[in-house]
Amino acid sequence: MTKFKLIAASVSAAVVLIGCGGGGGGGDGPVLSGLAATGAALSNASVAAKCASGTSLSTSTASDGTFTLKLGDRAVPCMIQVTKGPITLHSFATASGRINVTPLADMVVARALGGRPADAFAAFDATTGSTIQNGLTAAKAYARAQALLLAGGAPSSDLLTGTFKVGDSDDALLDTLNIALKAAGKSYDDLRVGAATGGALDATLDRGKLIGNAATIATLTASYINGVTSLNGLQALTGPATCDVKVVKLNYKTIGVSGEATNSSGVMLVPTGACTTAAGLVAYAKGTDVQKPRTLANPADGETFLLIAMYAAKGYAVVATDYLGFADSAYPYHPYLHADSEASVIIDSIRAARNAATSVGATLSGKVMLTGYSQGGHSSMAAHRAIERDNSAEINVIAGAHLAGPYNLSGSFKLTNAIAGYQFFVPYLVTAWQKVYGNIYTDVNAAFKTTYATGIESLLPSPTLTYTTLVTTGKLPGAMGETPNQARDALFQSAFITDSQTNNNSPLFLAGKKNDLLGWSPKSKVLLCGGSGDPTVPPAIHQAVMKADFDSRNLSNVTSVDVDSFVQTTYATVLSSSPATYYGNYHGTYEPPFCHAQAKAVFDAASAL
Repeated sequence: MTKFKLIAASVSAAVVLIGCGGGGGGGDGPVLSGLAATGAALSNASVAAKCASGTSLSTSTASDGTFTLKLGDRAVPCMIQVTKGPITLHSFATASGRINVTPLADMVVARALGGRPADAFAAFDATTGSTIQNGLTAAKAYARAQALLLAGGAPSSDLLTGTFKVGDSDDALLDTLNIALKAAGKSYDDLRVGAATGGALDATLDRGKLIGNAATIATLTASYINGVTSLNGLQALTGPATCDVKVVKLNYKTIGVSGEATNSSGVMLVPTGACTTAAGLVAYAKGTDVQKPRTLANPADGETFLLIAMYAAKGYAVVATDYLGFADSAYPYHPYLHADSEASVIIDSIRAARNAATSVGATLSGKVMLTGYSQGGHSSMAAHRAIERDNSAEINVIAGAHLAGPYNLSGSFKLTNAIAGYQFFVPYLVTAWQKVYGNIYTDVNAAFKTTYATGIESLLPSPTLTYTTLVTTGKLPGAMGETPNQARDALFQSAFITDSQTNNNSPLFLAGKKNDLLGWSPKSKVLLCGGSGDPTVPPAIHQAVMKADFDSRNLSNVTSVDVDSFVQTTYATVLSSSPATYYGNYHGTYEPPFCHAQAKAVFDAASAL
């Protein structure tokens, strides 16, 4: 550590700063006395502590990063949080005495929790303390292994209580760790997120790096784009193209659900031709996909072309991930509607686009917007939440438009009537979450009926089948015109469904709670969009509940739009002649362009600020 002297706890009385709330008891009593440092002392930083009992404590560090807190009659264990500017670190004390607050200590706490230390600190109590304490031994071993991996050495003393000496190997270790982080363009926040998953942190440092070169596969001229949008009627929503668009294939490094190294592919759409100004970057997440080979790096793909016409041809750069488990991704399955891995694969697509920009002739403004449709609406909101929480210094999100997404998954399990498309979406989710959590069912036959149980766990996404052929081949119900309720009852054991509907301790319901997106407060502008006639992702269950949740915290930066009137007006003839066709196409075909038009208007306004 550079230019500071560590002061042992036994002689720190000279710099004692008494925590708010008083010490209690006679004499000095028990204290927490230690050091906050990142390779240099965190001087004049805010220190807070919460213990298993008693009021919270607070103080500031001295110029050399030392601090002392008088515990009085408070009971250990205690959790400590130190904040200075953008840096927040945590530690954990099982007894009074010496305590270090460093990136390695923060890593220990994150691993012991298997989650975010800041969340645990906010609600710290004796139960949380027991959780951390029970995981400390394994967490310290993990942090030592990661220090060896990233910095080439393991600390010689205890990560939480050991005494550093200026210039010793433990001291130099933090400096080496900083060098590795800087070289990778990563932060302590990234280490914390990686440690929470338990993955090897070299994978964390590699996130967003390109695998091979970004490859331009096509350039669409503005005149060609205009010709297509004139023919299909889309130009009424998109307006005429002003830019040519370069279609670039990406393959990039990311992480899986447990922080393990893997990859994803995707597409970058680069405005070119007449468009030469620095472009804002729209990060997009696609809707539910059952075709494993499908990539968005295909200008003939309908979803890709909508992004070209709506955003890239109007001057925005776009990056869209194929997700884990699709196209060129080596991940063994797709963790469908798993919020954390959706967020990480999108965040890393943004990094990949930035890494590719120079080589493909893109100039990015630094402004980032997030959007996605259906599953992608859930994914984009998960990424928005994660970026503002963990990566705000790196990624400047100015707006998010989350379109027709299932934000209230646990609530959807309480429905007595099945949604349209149930036979695709719910088996997909149940089998994916079984792979993620391992406890959704004890045996596949306990969840699925015999007709469909065999092969269901490896069915989706499919290397060969489409939505249509999944049904026509009998892999999923629907060939006989079954209603959503009939499809549900053909697929699942009734006891499994009843349990998720009525039991708040059901593994499926609890997994839904983990992946709900309720309870966060966005800092940037947010648009929620959907159509009230949507039979697949009903806004009354998801969009309205999400908006009410935002409203409960008096947020003024969130708007909600219903595009049903536009859908009804445009497709009135279809509705009157064939309601089944109308509602069968509502979510997947009719609704998306209207919500994307609303999203672009929000992005235009945010970009102009």
